[in-house]
Amino acid sequence: MKFGKKRDGGMKKKPSRYSGDNGTIVRVFRIEDYDAVVALWRRTEGVGLNESDTRPAIAAYLRRTPRFSFVAEKNGRVVGAVLCGHDGRRGYLHHLAVAGRHRQRGIGRQLVNACLAKLRLAGIQKCNIFIFADNTAGMKFWKRAGWKLRTELRVMQIRLEDWHGAGNDCPC
Repeated sequence: MKFGKKRDGGMKKKPSRYSGDNGTIVRVFRIEDYDAVVALWRRTEGVGLNESDTRPAIAAYLRRTPRFSFVAEKNGRVVGAVLCGHDGRRGYLHHLAVAGRHRQRGIGRQLVNACLAKLRLAGIQKCNIFIFADNTAGMKFWKRAGWKLRTELRVMQIRLEDWHGAGNDCPC
């Protein structure tokens, strides 16, 4: 999947679908894919779902960064998916999953490459992932794909429903 300038100076059309050698089609994640994708995520070890993964939350995510998240289809069935977005500075991949019997065929790499190509086109220079510390299969996948473990960083998080800030702190 190559994007960039054509010889005549215009931009090449960015395809919304990409067919791989393995018979899969990688295409943009649409909210209509939600049920099939969530079922895949639930079956996939190493993927943790929470309140950020409801249909309305995923729809909002897809609207904020349209055409950055992808699904892989084989014979009309979703066999892989990944969420991708950015904050204008760094890219983020979430919930990469490939159905068990479709693994080791390059589908995960196709999904990741589609995301990274979109991020690069948007001017994003680095991309981050979050991975559970005990997800050894996932860690192996990402290392083989060239990703580096940043041991000097730690993730910290607060649930906003538990935050007890003053009610009028926002100057908006």
